[in-house]
Amino acid sequence: MAEPSPTGSAAGTDEAAADYDASGLRGELVIKERAIVKIAVAAALQVPGVVRQSGGLSRLTGRELPRADVSTGADAVAINLYIAMRWPCRLDILSRRLRAEVSRRIEDLTGMPVCELNIVVAGTEAAPDEDSSPDTPYQDDDSRAPDAPIVPLRPRTPRATPAAVPAAIIIAVAALGLALVSARELLIMRGTFANAPWIRNTVEWLGRLHWSEWIVPAAVSAMVLGVVFIVAAVKPRPRTHLPLRVGDTPIVWFRPTDLARHCSSHARTAPGVQSAHTTVDRKHVTVRVVRSEAFSAGDVAISVREAVEPTLSLLGTAPELRVQVKP
Repeated sequence: MAEPSPTGSAAGTDEAAADYDASGLRGELVIKERAIVKIAVAAALQVPGVVRQSGGLSRLTGRELPRADVSTGADAVAINLYIAMRWPCRLDILSRRLRAEVSRRIEDLTGMPVCELNIVVAGTEAAPDEDSSPDTPYQDDDSRAPDAPIVPLRPRTPRATPAAVPAAIIIAVAALGLALVSARELLIMRGTFANAPWIRNTVEWLGRLHWSEWIVPAAVSAMVLGVVFIVAAVKPRPRTHLPLRVGDTPIVWFRPTDLARHCSSHARTAPGVQSAHTTVDRKHVTVRVVRSEAFSAGDVAISVREAVEPTLSLLGTAPELRVQVKP
């Protein structure tokens, strides 16, 4: 006698139970960070402009390029990618391509998105002269708006230490002293040791204070000290160097001492000059020379000017040249 076949609902229940049991027996998938490192390095090498740098010592120490430091979370990946690049290269284009390629490869192969990708250029390699393939990221193929005109940066002239530095040091030392006294008062109030409190006694003394003749000088001195501190805070720092202008923007600065030595060195090369000494201030360059008896003072002065003026013409400022000739 044939047994009745199971109904459709019973068969479906059995198949679902079988699938549930099979999924429970499969276990879980664990992706090691080393595997993600390999994926990131392989993806970086696919980007034009990224090169491999490795050697004996680098291979032993694990410092070959490209390399990656990976930190995985529950459902995301953070990567520090160290690369070597072929130079010259547009860094912005290379960075965009690296981020897109590495993020896409890791998400496709692991299923985890890249939440953070930091790129560090740790090495460079000169590009060969014949390298003009379109795959190199030296030109941007993206349709972008034309770049804004480059505004030259204003050079920062070397300046002296701010006048408020001594006042700041005094205030800092006073604040440290007040902190020590406050700590002493706290220990006294807690009964750590027995001694006379300074702050409380001072406050009580001020509370009992009446008008005295010394209060006026003290108040005036405090006002003067406050004005001095305000002036020191807003006083501009003086320039310590003279700009040597080559082109429209000064890129080199001379100390006044260096300029004086340079002028004295050129002045000694003038005919009839036995010795030379130069002083430099904000508006004047004074060259004092001792001439030999065989040359007149006027000829020596003209020769010194011809020797020194080419140097002064390179300065961003226009100091007045003074020549003093002594027999």
